Amino acid sequence: MERDWHEVVEAVGRAEAFGTVGVTIEGPDGRRWSRHGDRRFRAASVVKIPLIYRRVEAETLRLDETHVLADAERAAGSGVLLHLHAGLAPSIEDLVYLTMSISDNTATNLLIRRVGMAAVNAIMRSLGMTGSTLGREMRGRAAESAEEENWATPDDYARVIRLLLDGHAAGPAGTAAMITMLERQQNGRRIGRYVPEAPGVRWGSKTGGLKGVTNDVGFVTGPGGRLILAVFCEGMADLHVGEQCIGDIARAAMRATGVVTPLDPATPRAAAPRHEAAR
Repeated sequence: MERDWHEVVEAVGRAEAFGTVGVTIEGPDGRRWSRHGDRRFRAASVVKIPLIYRRVEAETLRLDETHVLADAERAAGSGVLLHLHAGLAPSIEDLVYLTMSISDNTATNLLIRRVGMAAVNAIMRSLGMTGSTLGREMRGRAAESAEEENWATPDDYARVIRLLLDGHAAGPAGTAAMITMLERQQNGRRIGRYVPEAPGVRWGSKTGGLKGVTNDVGFVTGPGGRLILAVFCEGMADLHVGEQCIGDIARAAMRATGVVTPLDPATPRAAAPRHEAAR
């Protein structure tokens, strides 16, 4: 039986009035809907999905290892370490949490330096992420002049979420930890915007945002199974417009797949999600 994606098509069409939109959706039966799924978009912070756990499992890093923060290591953009005192000694686990939950750029850069950019890209290739790259550290802005950019395709990031949920992205402990980190995402204005708070319903995601870029990649699980989403928006003049577009697309996908009955747009929770911090 063919799935009816018409509400998704309509939601994406409305979003495209504001900019370019790339979407890959996978329902509980594995059937997919995609728009610009293989197009490269600026990744922003979705590149922070913690592939680092493979390095932890390989004993390259220990989660209880600490790092003493220096003034010169602070990175512009989102996060809290930029504003905290030098000499603070967060653990690797703390840095991973800050990277995922509030998209802390300083924490991300410290992890990239520990693991190595080449190693992160090698992990991406091993997971079949052929169109996505980590080209530079986080600077809270788009790449300039000769700088490499961080690129992502909706297909690649839907794939890595599927691998995580299927337990194939790493060993059992690493995979479980990565899923937990996605569920600690504190920005509920995108994929989580219309997800009801109900028994048996879970969601997690990693957002990304720069000027003109609003992204979110993640999953929703409920009575009807699981839904995987990767949504990338470019060229939208306002962050809040992008967030609303992603929320509307996710809501349409929930309805199309029957994974969970989404909240009505008039429901107060749509205006008051988990937290206001993460980009």
